[in-house]
Amino acid sequence: MQISSRFTIAIHIFTCVEVFKENYSVTSDFLSGSINVNPVVIRRILQQLTSAGLIEVKRGKGGGITVKKPLDEISFYDIYKAVECVDNGELFHFHDNPNPECPVGRNIHAVLDGELSDIQTAMEISMRQKTIADVIKSAKKRIEDEKQ
Repeated sequence: MQISSRFTIAIHIFTCVEVFKENYSVTSDFLSGSINVNPVVIRRILQQLTSAGLIEVKRGKGGGITVKKPLDEISFYDIYKAVECVDNGELFHFHDNPNPECPVGRNIHAVLDGELSDIQTAMEISMRQKTIADVIKSAKKRIEDEKQ
């Protein structure tokens, strides 16, 4: 299991927007330089974040990205839900056809379903406790420490 890089790219986007907002128009091209991925990847993630109501993107001269909520109200969970393609809200994908003739195959769902649900719930609770504001604070501190 692995959460895709869309999640960390989205957090990187929010961090760049906040850190550079006073000095630069933060665009997909600007972000692709910081994140080191194709601007098309950035644009797709920006569309997902826009659809989730987390940001607004203005194109053209004077355009850029605006965060639509206070940073301490945007949790890792909000970002995860916006950018991750999780089937039916389930993080773990179960193989489709365990053999009902096999004692393990016939019982594996009963053995694992509750456990996997508990793990996902614990992860989501933890993600709700971490915010973009936490990341920004840490990033700004590290940037300031580098200057000294």
